[in-house]
Amino acid sequence: MRASTALMTDRYELTMLDAALRDGTAGRNCVFELFARRLSGGRRFGVVAGTGRLLSLLRDFRFGDDELRFLRDERVVSPAAVRHLEDYRFSGTITGYREGELYFPGSPVLTVEGSFADAVILETLALSVMNHDSAVATAASRMSIAAGDRPLAEMGSRRAAEHSAVAAARAAFIAGFGATSNLEAGRLWGIPTMGTAAHAWTLLHDTEEGAFRSQIDALGTGTTLLVDTYDIARGVELAVRVAGTGLGGVRIDSGDLPIVAADVRSQLDALGATGTRITVTSDLDEYAIAALAASPVDAYGVGTSVVTGSGYPTAGMVYKLVARQGADGGWVAVSKKAEGKNSQGGRKSAFRRLVRGVAREELVEIADGFEISADPGDIADSRPLQVTLVDHGAIDAAHEGPQGVRTARAHHLRVREELPVRALALSKSDPAIPTVFSDAGRR
Repeated sequence: MRASTALMTDRYELTMLDAALRDGTAGRNCVFELFARRLSGGRRFGVVAGTGRLLSLLRDFRFGDDELRFLRDERVVSPAAVRHLEDYRFSGTITGYREGELYFPGSPVLTVEGSFADAVILETLALSVMNHDSAVATAASRMSIAAGDRPLAEMGSRRAAEHSAVAAARAAFIAGFGATSNLEAGRLWGIPTMGTAAHAWTLLHDTEEGAFRSQIDALGTGTTLLVDTYDIARGVELAVRVAGTGLGGVRIDSGDLPIVAADVRSQLDALGATGTRITVTSDLDEYAIAALAASPVDAYGVGTSVVTGSGYPTAGMVYKLVARQGADGGWVAVSKKAEGKNSQGGRKSAFRRLVRGVAREELVEIADGFEISADPGDIADSRPLQVTLVDHGAIDAAHEGPQGVRTARAHHLRVREELPVRALALSKSDPAIPTVFSDAGRR
């Protein structure tokens, strides 16, 4: 039996539920929305990631004996609320952007519909997953754009908590990285894994040459040798002497990389190892990768920067109630009005306007009442952005597991081609396209 995810939440969600059960509002139908008011770090676009993980975690959002015992023992909620939670299963509907999709300020990334009791307690889990994974994916996509056709490998597990490391590897792969060093990510999500040896391998042996010979005996001449433990030029010379000119690759993890890469390329070519590839792995981020665009580098390995969102470890998404049924059964749009933290009330449909295949506008239509058509037929040159992820409690398994990851990756690489040229710049700026809110009744 898989572990419950039901207590991966904040206490106030259950105390709100408890109070709503007492005053009779727990059964009111509601619409919650997960969105970002702004893009972190002046980024020009965001990347949706974590959706498939969230759906799998939702399957395990059950209050078992241990969870219920904790709630009773700690007196978190009343006995009546504990009894309610014994049978909790999310029975509502979730629509949202496909995983791998681009998002902008105000994009309704997820829309959760159900009773207040059903939907309110999903807030923390949804935000925890989507904020982390989308932050990593957004940074990874920027790095992928900077790298161009050169492959990227994620190798930042040691810079993140153990479960976050696996999630980060998944998000980075969706956003354009080609491999990960994390074996659990490979097992769970079908991501290609990579890795050969660290400096400890060279230091273990009496000589650098001995370390190289042993690695080649084990892995063959196609392996990649780490050449900067001592002196890089000496390491390159030894690597080619031991492996021959068919050596697969060398890795550089230190130094002024543009200069070092050029020197290593010249040395390899002079030694006849013209096909030996150069991989660099020294504290890279999107800016360092872009600075190496003209250097003779064949591949990049990125650690700390990608798993921490390249300085912005959260996407800043929020989860807000935007519509509810009133006491008379009619729908009411609701919104927060606090300065700097306002939200748009009402259930929404989202489309991306395209001009000759290039994104120009994020159109978010707000329902006059509650019902709104998601048919883009009369919205010229637009692409609908929302799909059904959960239908009255039934989770669409197509978004989960390794297949869901592959689908999300393909979708991301496809929709990234819609970005206008200005979106590809790394400098801080306004979002690449504006978000336009429109009354659905007044197109």
